[in-house]
Amino acid sequence: MPIFHRFRCGCSASRIRVVILTAVVATAWSALAAQAQAPAPATTTVAANPDVLGAERLFSAWMEGQLAYRGLPGVVVGVVSDQQLVWAKGFGFADVKAKIPMSPETKFRMASHSKLFTAIAIMQLREEGKLHLDDPVEKYLPWFKAAPAGDDDGQITIEQLLSHSSGLQREAGDHWVSFEFPTEEQLKRLYADRKAAFAPSVRWKYSNLAYSVAGMVIEQVSGQKWAAYVDRNIFQPLAMTSSSVDKNVTGLTVPYGRRMPDGTRETLPFVDARGMAAATGVTSTLADMARFVSANFRRGPRGGAQVVSSGSWREMHRVRSVEENWTSGSGLGYDISRINNRTWTGHGGGYPGNTTQTLIQLDDKVGIIVLTNTNDSNPGDIARQLIATVGVAVAKVTAQKPAAVAWDDSWARFAGLYRGRGGDSHVVLLNQKLVIITPNGTNVDNPVELVPLGGGRFRFSALTGGGSVGEVVRFVEESGRPMRMYTGDGWIDRIATP
Repeated sequence: MPIFHRFRCGCSASRIRVVILTAVVATAWSALAAQAQAPAPATTTVAANPDVLGAERLFSAWMEGQLAYRGLPGVVVGVVSDQQLVWAKGFGFADVKAKIPMSPETKFRMASHSKLFTAIAIMQLREEGKLHLDDPVEKYLPWFKAAPAGDDDGQITIEQLLSHSSGLQREAGDHWVSFEFPTEEQLKRLYADRKAAFAPSVRWKYSNLAYSVAGMVIEQVSGQKWAAYVDRNIFQPLAMTSSSVDKNVTGLTVPYGRRMPDGTRETLPFVDARGMAAATGVTSTLADMARFVSANFRRGPRGGAQVVSSGSWREMHRVRSVEENWTSGSGLGYDISRINNRTWTGHGGGYPGNTTQTLIQLDDKVGIIVLTNTNDSNPGDIARQLIATVGVAVAKVTAQKPAAVAWDDSWARFAGLYRGRGGDSHVVLLNQKLVIITPNGTNVDNPVELVPLGGGRFRFSALTGGGSVGEVVRFVEESGRPMRMYTGDGWIDRIATP
């Protein structure tokens, strides 16, 4: 199913008809921990940019209409640009009856966002040499011996737990209906009667059970409870001071069920995730989640607010398994999807009365956060509209164009036909630009561009990762005439044309 609809808890509920008012919340979030990277100098300019402000008004008008016509209790949204939360706004109410407005400090059950923190914890332990991603889960949890799906499945690994490729069943009981989540001991007993739906690595299959088991691996290896480990090693370094695990803390939004045909909504109880906290137990705020989003953009060795190294971030963000229709997939903890020809990573969450979505565009260093206090708000759809308006505007303002090498008219001499054993390439001169086409190819829709590097050298630039993308192209000349074109280590010779 689509990436934004995987996390519905399936709760039945009645609803309260409300008159929706909007609350504008303009707050600046507190500084990151001392070790964090300094904010980008252009942040103030981004927040005050006329196009960004216009996009905020456009989104707000649409969002106010959604609340009014759909009867949504409340929504809070935020847009992150690199190390700053540049826009945050609350719509409607955290508590309809008491008329408490939504704000970036309102607390939400983040549900499956918890998986992000579980994956980070695993990568931290891996960086410390305490486990490996290809370790069998049984190495740390000897009781992890469910009946395999087939005769030659092999052992389930930690990586397969994190990438939703373990083949395990989605859940560990009827907890989304009964609201009674199992304890760790109950999970162990339940697991003995389980049989995997698929062999490992057969297909992408979302599993809360798998992440619950991953949480137990963390506890076994670290010697700490999962909640304590995450608080000490992730929440505290990122200054996520309003985040917690399975605590009925003050400041929580009232959770409302889906809207019933008569317009009413049921007020739902606080639900403890117990032994499944590593899959779905985190509570947080928009302000704290903005700090987390910014951490995804930082690079360097682990330490302080750099909760994992650059290499670990890249591994978590990389697609490991894909849905059967190839429209979305999973990294390690992260869901990954294509939106308007851009790759976005992040996660969604659905808990009784709370549905949420976080999306991160790594190249643009833009993050989108949507938190809601009902089960039928469709936060993924809201996030897409936030991307299309404020997200796009912020990305345009902050786009950094690489320093271009000035065009040299003498480079026109490199244009011509070149031939090698593997085929022909034709270098064509456009308007102050050189491109390469395959002369007997089926089309010229996406020619390779030769990006100038200076000194008669160019970069092989293409939309896809095949061939020599990213490698240096240079020309060997005799008497001022190009005779050979090198791309990386290979070469082809120029053909004299009549």
